[in-house]
Amino acid sequence: MAIYSYLPPSSSSSRSDVAKRRSQQHRRRSGGGFRRRCVVLVKQQKTRFYIFGRCISMLLCWHDHAIRD
Repeated sequence: MAIYSYLPPSSSSSRSDVAKRRSQQHRRRSGGGFRRRCVVLVKQQKTRFYIFGRCISMLLCWHDHAIRD
């Protein structure tokens, strides 16, 4: 026989509550990890666009800042 049959009902229900809380915490952690990864990717992309824009503006306006001899 299973050990759960010998435990009172309150113990077995508390075990299921613990299991539910653990699964909810796991879902929160994995969801938070996904959100964090998305935020990191967005920041990286924003940085790349900023650098790309600065390079383009530098290439287009290089003659404005050229040293005249």
